[in-house]
Amino acid sequence: MTNGRSLNVELNDGSQITATVFLPDAGKGPGLLVCPGRADDQRGTYDTARLFAEEGYVVMLASPAAVDSAATTPDALHALTDELRALPETIGRIGVLGFGEGGLPALRAAARCWVDCAVAYTPELLALAPTDIAGLRVPVVVHTAGNPGHPPEPLRSALDGSPHLTRYVYPDVGAGFFRKGHAGYDPASALIAHQRSVVLLRRQMGPHHDFSALWDQHCACEFATRDVDATMATMVASPYVNHIPTMTGGVGQEQLKRFYKYHFIPKTPADTRLVPISRTVGETSLVDELLFCFTHDIEMDWMLPGIPPTGRYVEIPLVAIVRFRGDKLYNEHIYWDQASVLVQIGLLDPTGLPVAGAETARKLTDETLPSNGLMRAWRKSEDWPL
Repeated sequence: MTNGRSLNVELNDGSQITATVFLPDAGKGPGLLVCPGRADDQRGTYDTARLFAEEGYVVMLASPAAVDSAATTPDALHALTDELRALPETIGRIGVLGFGEGGLPALRAAARCWVDCAVAYTPELLALAPTDIAGLRVPVVVHTAGNPGHPPEPLRSALDGSPHLTRYVYPDVGAGFFRKGHAGYDPASALIAHQRSVVLLRRQMGPHHDFSALWDQHCACEFATRDVDATMATMVASPYVNHIPTMTGGVGQEQLKRFYKYHFIPKTPADTRLVPISRTVGETSLVDELLFCFTHDIEMDWMLPGIPPTGRYVEIPLVAIVRFRGDKLYNEHIYWDQASVLVQIGLLDPTGLPVAGAETARKLTDETLPSNGLMRAWRKSEDWPL
């Protein structure tokens, strides 16, 4: 991914507006015009541009002056989108992404320019005319912060009646919820909004990647070849991993590589097996359900930190939620039942507790095994009317 190159875009009247181009690692891809808001500082807008370049897009980041021109002058908006499409690195379709005041040109581009989709974060809807909405020709996603209220008629009818526009409302956040470093930044809302944005972009423009194959390659590097450098090569420049039950993993390239090199790959038993149960692949993420099986013959820093080897065999259901950026892994959230692990290695007596050992794994692969064995009240309801 490049650091960005400056670009001058000439208008019909001979004046110029400026933009900066960021390329994905592949060097080419679908085009994305990014229009920042006035509250976005340069560092924040550059980070946003790099983020979407990491997703696989050729990003043209418009300058604040260019955004102002595009919001008021159709010529400027056409010039920017035409220049993006003409870039030699732009392959296939183009879209527009706007934040704050930049949302207005993003929405107008979807009505007036030859673009394939648009996304707008907290645009000033009242600045739109009903004809702007009625003229939408391509899919549009709008992220609205707080309680947006009800815009006046006939704008409200245009918004509600548009077959191309999807609105997502984030009721408990402010207008800057998506800006990292902003006082109103809300990580959870920003994350899901970004996910929804990328879903639209991927569906309309690509690029499309085989996430299942990418995840299999990553797991092979971890558990088969046990190659730390190859494992890290499957991930973005700033990845993170969180094993939820034990809060182990790492954030960023340096910390995560240290984790993999000293506390995960060499601290995973040699007989470890991953038994697939189900896999769901989406536009931005993958969910893997599997059995994780091993003999506890070494100290496992990441799963059982500080616990000496017991020699016990363990098998547990495990769920991995994996998010991607472009053709690389961005993060992993890994879940398992720690109580079941502790029961199986003999550190937790399940007597009188609502926990189980290897039975949870067996039940996962054989649904005919009895249910509700831990529920004392289950027997009482046997003769109750249904």
